[in-house]
Amino acid sequence: MERLSITLQTAYAELLEQLMALDARRTIGQAPGSFVTKEVKGRTYYYFQYSLPGGATKQAYVGPRSRELETLVGRYEAERSELRADRERIEELCALLRTGAGVTDAASARVVRALADSGVFKLGGVLVGTQAFVVLGNVLGVRWRGAHSRTEDIDIAANRVEVALPQLRASVPSALETLDMGFLPFPGFSPKKPSTSFGVRGRALRLDLITPARGKTTGPVHIPRFDAAAAPLSFVELLLEDAQPAAVIDGGGALVRVPHPAQFAIHKLLVAKRRAAAFHTKREKDLTQAAHLIEALEELRPGELRLAWKRARARGPSWARTLREGAALLEPRHPDAHAIVRGYT
Repeated sequence: MERLSITLQTAYAELLEQLMALDARRTIGQAPGSFVTKEVKGRTYYYFQYSLPGGATKQAYVGPRSRELETLVGRYEAERSELRADRERIEELCALLRTGAGVTDAASARVVRALADSGVFKLGGVLVGTQAFVVLGNVLGVRWRGAHSRTEDIDIAANRVEVALPQLRASVPSALETLDMGFLPFPGFSPKKPSTSFGVRGRALRLDLITPARGKTTGPVHIPRFDAAAAPLSFVELLLEDAQPAAVIDGGGALVRVPHPAQFAIHKLLVAKRRAAAFHTKREKDLTQAAHLIEALEELRPGELRLAWKRARARGPSWARTLREGAALLEPRHPDAHAIVRGYT
């Protein structure tokens, strides 16, 4: 772990502020594209022209020229001009942050941005897994070292409970389709059950959807607002509670939600203990990420981890036992992190 410079920490804070402000005042001017006209039999018609992520250009019919439509086009152009300066500033901040902060690989960032643009994070989705670990380094103002922060796996957690406005939707399959990257649903263990994963053949790029396990449910759980299914897994609720806004850094930045860093660390210890022996590499990755977060929190935010630990233990004997056993796994591998949490168990 290495502390980011004050310059980079300040740049990240400004980037997050810019992205949140831009998201809060979403207007017609943020629609990517432009209005164009066509002459047909002496009449003028408006179309909205835009480019798909794969490079193809499409046009959507708007309507015949009218006073109302001319007003709309004028408003669009004015707002586009106002937003251009904001986007340029975001790009400048991302360029500065790429000199030392945690950066998401280009392919994964494209997917995350498409999900953000579709509304996945607004409707309760939370970026988890290693992609969230990268982002949490910037949240804490530190840079992680090692291969444990490199992956093209994208994990999104979501509660199965619908949001307050059930008519709102953010279709995950549609968002992936617009990217034109070749995403396909990965078959699950049973062909009769919906897939909870999407991937690109021949590449490591993959998107997995997960949700908290409840009762005896073991099969995929349909999340209507995402038009997709999620795999029910233990301890996922810990990632969803107290999730916070954060910025994914690449060429232009994307506003997402990530778990609270203390709860993310605890979750890693819990799942590390539950990993089967066949998943030794993933267990080591879990423990490494947990150790980095524990040490960073102890130095930068003393008290937060202890409080989150107490809350996790209070969830019941099974949680307390698994957390204690997960913490014990740190001792031979990450003794400094183990020394910090030893008194918590």
